[in-house]
Amino acid sequence: MSEVETKKPQESLQDRLAQVVELLQRHRLVEDLTHRQEGHHQDRVEGLVHRQNLAELQRKLDDLHSADVAYILEALPLEDRLAIWQLVKADRDGDILLEVSDAVRETLLADMEDHEILAAAKEMDADELADLASELPRDVVHELMETLDAQQRERVRSALSYEEEQVGALMDFEMVTIREDVSLEVVLRYLRRLKELPGHTDKLFVVDYDGVLKGVLSIKRLLVNDPEKQVAEVMANDPVSFHPDEDAYDAAQAFERYDLISAPVVDKNGKLIGRLTIDEMVDLIREESESEVLNMAGLREEEDIFASVWKSVRNRWAWLAVNLITAFMASRVIGLFEGSIEKLVALAALMPIVAGIGGNSGNQTITMIVRAMALDQVSTGNGNTSRLIRKELGVALINGLVWGGVIGVVAYGLYDSWSLGVVMTAAMTLNLLLAALMGVLIPMTLMRLGRDPAMGASVMITAVTDSGGFFIFLGLATLFLL
Repeated sequence: MSEVETKKPQESLQDRLAQVVELLQRHRLVEDLTHRQEGHHQDRVEGLVHRQNLAELQRKLDDLHSADVAYILEALPLEDRLAIWQLVKADRDGDILLEVSDAVRETLLADMEDHEILAAAKEMDADELADLASELPRDVVHELMETLDAQQRERVRSALSYEEEQVGALMDFEMVTIREDVSLEVVLRYLRRLKELPGHTDKLFVVDYDGVLKGVLSIKRLLVNDPEKQVAEVMANDPVSFHPDEDAYDAAQAFERYDLISAPVVDKNGKLIGRLTIDEMVDLIREESESEVLNMAGLREEEDIFASVWKSVRNRWAWLAVNLITAFMASRVIGLFEGSIEKLVALAALMPIVAGIGGNSGNQTITMIVRAMALDQVSTGNGNTSRLIRKELGVALINGLVWGGVIGVVAYGLYDSWSLGVVMTAAMTLNLLLAALMGVLIPMTLMRLGRDPAMGASVMITAVTDSGGFFIFLGLATLFLL
């Protein structure tokens, strides 16, 4: 379910958010002032001002696209978010619920009565209902399924039967099918009778009487060819198609690679059962990207930025605990060399440089490897791991010698010790080599174990380069300087 006509963006989203926040603040300020007034007309004045401010806010919301309202809701604290949500017209609830993030949707649904959720869900298509079903109260889902006709009910069940990351969970059932043995003129007349096409319709799907996909007819070919021609003469016989149990992210990559707007989904017998559209693929890529960023930081799930303190703590504690353990290990490494640090205080000033540069280099390597894995350019079984390790070690060696040499010269200038400069150069080079090695092995190992290769990778590489950097630098200093 999408809005057919989108409003042109005359101003930035930040401007729209600022206007809504200003109206909310003005509304609360006026309310506060009227509460302090005394007199017989206080209630009347307060009611009038209250209605005027709410009407202005509602007009502003009515002028905004559902995606813009969703953006504003995500950017507001819970109290303000719910105040704005109450002003949204009921017939737009479904569109906005589909646009907001999962975490924010949870707060909005918690504020709605069952009948309000039911009314919003009734306006949705089967694929959209399937997206939302897992977050709705069970009794609401049951009641909603009872209100659907047999075809819609079957479509919802079909979409729910697939895993979240499969094509079948994302496919759309609204599409236009035609036969190959009719003329283009007949197709044009048929489309005119429809009056409205499903969103993102760039092609029509050609099927036989059993519903088996025979090809696709692009709207462009339909419009520029002679109306007397048969569909079979101008259709494409080998369209890019997908099976419902395929990985959805692979499909998203195919959309990007082939510049697709829509594509058919067929079962194992070649029967057309649905289609994928570009809007779903863009959403999937964005969610995958956000998930990757969260995983690298050690966050377990998407978090509402205005969530309660305890909810945020539950989302973040696990990897902080891991980080605490690794930080303690790094401190114990330093503790092993307390005597060396006491004899040469310069070591305390220089060792954070070695660890910091190593952590940055390791994160660069991990970012490149995780990206390559996401694009299927690298996997644990294609034999490229050893080549990648050699390449990254070569990059680390050159960077270590160059920048280690720079900091070595600086150390010599500061402390008038050429041997300290050499140790600094060697330590930085060795730590960069360690960072490169672990930057490849950590995501590869996580993938081999069936885990997300980005999960906590940033935390792990920092732990390795900190402990390793301290050990290498202080160890070399103890051997050659003391």
